[in-house]
Amino acid sequence: MTAIAGSVLLAFGAFAQNTSSAVGLWKNIDDHTGKPKALIRITESNGELRGKIEKLLRDPSQDQNPKCVKCQGELKDQPILGMTIINGMKKDGNEYNGGTILDPDNGKVYKSKMALIEDGKKLNVRGYIGVPMLGRTQTWVREE
Repeated sequence: MTAIAGSVLLAFGAFAQNTSSAVGLWKNIDDHTGKPKALIRITESNGELRGKIEKLLRDPSQDQNPKCVKCQGELKDQPILGMTIINGMKKDGNEYNGGTILDPDNGKVYKSKMALIEDGKKLNVRGYIGVPMLGRTQTWVREE
């Protein structure tokens, strides 16, 4: 009986979330409308976080596979779905810094910083120009 109980606890632990890391699936909430826009998968490789749009949450009347028409360079006119929008974020104490975030709506790339809040259930994502004071923050909600 003890072996079965131990196996169940170990199996549960394998599926438990690591809420001390930003790695995972996140629903971004538009800071202007308060509505969810997309699901973004954040992964880590060599100590750097990257975020890719995994699913768009759009009204049925909207284009379900929009392209980044305002993006520059190699991202111009590429599908937003599957696009990497977060690059180069590194853990710095209780935050992640040093990376960038792309806003596909306007095609601009901003410096970025992120911080886990509410025991890792939410993620404050700030995009800014120059200094963090000059920017805006979205609060993303953990999906997994």
